Amino acid sequence: MFTLSGGHVFPLYDGAVKADPPLRLVDVRHEQTAVFAAEATARLTRAPGLAVVTAGPGVTNSVSAVTSAWFNGAPVVVLGGRAPDYLWGQGALQEMDHVPLLAAVTKRAWTEHDKSRVAASVDEAFRIALTPHRGPVFCDFPLEAIYDQAEAELPAGEPPATASQARSADPGEIAGIAKLLTAARRPVLVLGSDVWLGRAEVAARRAAEALRLPVIANGQARGVLPHGHELLVTRARSLAFGEADLVIVAGAPLDFRLRYGSFGPKDQPAKVVHVADSPDVLAGHCPLAGSAAGDLGLFFAALVAQARQGADPDWLPRLQSAVQAALAADAPLLASDAEPVHPVRVYGELLKALDDDAVVIGDGGDFVSFAGRHVEPSKPGRWLDPGPFGCLGTGLGYAAAARLAHSSAQVVLLLGDGAAGLSLMDADTLVRHNLPVAIICGNNGAWGLEKQPMRAVYGYDVAADLRPGTRYDEVVRALGGAGELVTAPAQIGPALRRVRLRCPVPGQRHHRRRRYLSALHHGRLASLPAGRLGVYLGAICAPMYAPNGASR
Repeated sequence: MFTLSGGHVFPLYDGAVKADPPLRLVDVRHEQTAVFAAEATARLTRAPGLAVVTAGPGVTNSVSAVTSAWFNGAPVVVLGGRAPDYLWGQGALQEMDHVPLLAAVTKRAWTEHDKSRVAASVDEAFRIALTPHRGPVFCDFPLEAIYDQAEAELPAGEPPATASQARSADPGEIAGIAKLLTAARRPVLVLGSDVWLGRAEVAARRAAEALRLPVIANGQARGVLPHGHELLVTRARSLAFGEADLVIVAGAPLDFRLRYGSFGPKDQPAKVVHVADSPDVLAGHCPLAGSAAGDLGLFFAALVAQARQGADPDWLPRLQSAVQAALAADAPLLASDAEPVHPVRVYGELLKALDDDAVVIGDGGDFVSFAGRHVEPSKPGRWLDPGPFGCLGTGLGYAAAARLAHSSAQVVLLLGDGAAGLSLMDADTLVRHNLPVAIICGNNGAWGLEKQPMRAVYGYDVAADLRPGTRYDEVVRALGGAGELVTAPAQIGPALRRVRLRCPVPGQRHHRRRRYLSALHHGRLASLPAGRLGVYLGAICAPMYAPNGASR
């Protein structure tokens, strides 16, 4: 249970700590972090995440994070407090009807007024969240509904985590898609996050390998085909999308990240197939040559059984050559000794240190955009970014959830200096709850993704600069962790080695010099003790190449 304390929801805390076994309660510094952590829990574990927020501002503070979960199809349950019914309309503390505010960005939002139905409503919320297409659900309770007592029948049946039943797509639709694939000369398969969330990653890989399909991975499907796999052509996506004659998109919306569903040459557009876990998320804004809705794993199994390879023999080799050319072009920046440090140089060192099961989190614009290009996971479900809603401030909540979900894996948060301003206070949460995380903060002193576009349009920029040289590593130190500033390329590798990205399992005893909650400020990294807390929060803060080319 991720939360920020509020009197309207005390009974939920009481229920959590007195449960057998107790439900772990993680209190944060801002309600958005609580919901971001619940969202990350859902996306990492494929089980529902839970956030509890108090009435009024507790709910309103959570709305951006709930919206992020909505866009990412994450099964999150948000339980809220609410002013009492018996005082409604009289101006009670934090009196507000939350439901209209949440209705547009949840699968369902409602108030449970009947105390005897509180348990049933919570159970229903979890079941709704997990039913494809997955998403957040909100339910709030008036004060008297959860402070009072009542006899109630506990919900029967399967636990919510296993309640959803697989539904196969229409066999005729699958047969039609198989015919399109067999006839295609330049096919491309795009895998999105729902492949992971729908537990279809093994079936998707088998289909790609059986049919020799070039694959572009998106979101948490990154890693379905591991880094270096011969069919993985994400780095050649421009060529693939520009020349394909058939693009099958499975488990991802046809949004701005996928050209709104427009692929192939302008004079001979590619045929597009959209495959989703539910009919209500199939694309309706672009022409489709085929579509299917249902369990993604069953879809891939059926496709393999019916389709045949028909691609031009030189199609995959051309894409593979483009991938190799892109990797070769990366090499100079990955190893560059130039100062100020280019963001890519950080990844040149980080890639050497990451384990195959590392969880890598991106929360930022300019700095993190390079991570999306250069960090290619070896396993699915181990990459987290804000997704299509693009909401900054996700990082600290995502990191807390990642450490709890994967207690022995590396957890690395890549944080832009702009994004740091939206959530860095929750480094305090990581320290208080003994959740070791490595945070690498790229500091270019600007809103990098806004600065250059505004200059391109207007010839100047405003409201795009941050204070140069802000010591985010010292912020982390003040919150009980450790920080270090890295200012030169030669310092990056040693800094990462001092942090020792292999963070310890929370609760285990380790030698004092091996305990880190690490934040790397792209500028300097330090290993400073956190006193009696017995944990290091290492902030590596690094001044880097700024968007206008100046040193920051």
